[in-house]
Amino acid sequence: MKSIALRVTIALILVALGWVAGRAQTPAPQFRLEVDAPGGWTTIICRQGCVLQGGHDEGNPRNRPISVFKYGGTANRCSAGINGWLKQ
Repeated sequence: MKSIALRVTIALILVALGWVAGRAQTPAPQFRLEVDAPGGWTTIICRQGCVLQGGHDEGNPRNRPISVFKYGGTANRCSAGINGWLKQ
């Protein structure tokens, strides 16, 4: 009987830890911009109520969302994906 109670307790603890770890993850972006621009530097500015981040940087704890996103390339045309979140 003690063995079953111990197993149930361990199972509940593992489920609780999984739930906490899942809630601690970065939230999914609320919008995404696709920008197609001529070669050179392009600036995307979030004017009000949102922040931006590079499309490949989602989940990277070192890359914090910002209100101005810049990218550039040397080709005739370049494109980039941008994640965005609404400020609360």
